[in-house]
Amino acid sequence: MGSQRLRVPATSLNVRAPAKVNLFLAVTGRRADGYHEVISLMCAVGLRDRLRVDFMGTGVAVHCPAAGIPDGADNIAHRAAVLFCRCLEEQGGSPPAGIQVAIDKRIPAGAGLGGGSSDAAAVLKVLNRHTGRPFSLPALERLAATLGADVPFFLHDGPMLATGIGERLAPVGNLAPRFVVIVFPGFSIATAAVYRDLNLELTKCGKKIKKNLLKNGQFAVERVLCNDLEAVSAAKHPEIVSIKEQLMLAGASGALMSGSGSSVFGLFEDRGVARAAGRKLSANRGWQVFQTRLLT
Repeated sequence: MGSQRLRVPATSLNVRAPAKVNLFLAVTGRRADGYHEVISLMCAVGLRDRLRVDFMGTGVAVHCPAAGIPDGADNIAHRAAVLFCRCLEEQGGSPPAGIQVAIDKRIPAGAGLGGGSSDAAAVLKVLNRHTGRPFSLPALERLAATLGADVPFFLHDGPMLATGIGERLAPVGNLAPRFVVIVFPGFSIATAAVYRDLNLELTKCGKKIKKNLLKNGQFAVERVLCNDLEAVSAAKHPEIVSIKEQLMLAGASGALMSGSGSSVFGLFEDRGVARAAGRKLSANRGWQVFQTRLLT
């Protein structure tokens, strides 16, 4: 017995990756490199993917059984793990020999809710914690920004004002709590195509944001709900307008498309009204309806 080596069980970590909504999204210009400059208030919500990260075997493997979600190198969570390990090695660290990520997908893909970006950020945070936090938060943000404009946001807790292409973040306090009903109409929208079709001369949200940003020391979110991408997506998918109308008729204090779509969310001050609205909109069998809240 004395000569036998003890077997150490593989380390596993479980983490939840939240969705987000854009409470406003103003597109203010286009850069020479093709990216667009934005001003956006982003807030996480209680709808979450679940990830299990196992440190075992060799190499990086990512598996997600949800339809339409790629495994392997085509998954942004896989790219996040590979990027982290490469950068850790470049600064003289020792990355885990094997990383296996299993994703229980709850956030619809292509819905404007940032599910893939959140998964990638969750992987970066888990790996940083597991390896003794070799990267500071600003360094981790720089890694995240190379994966996607929304990824740095998900490294933080609480609402953030995002500027630049979305990578410059500042915390926003005093955001009033709200219950949220999110409706995913069952189809995805490609973000790149929406930005390609956007006419910057017709954008209007920037002025609305500057006029109504604060009220009585608390963020008056219903007064700033605006999304410059909504008109582009709704022109091709009128169902987006229908969902907004139905949310308002069901008692929402405001409704808006999130990101480039296709999801639409309604804000509610009363939990009971939100629940009733969720039940009512769930009658449409083609829609996925989620009842949750802002994570302020």
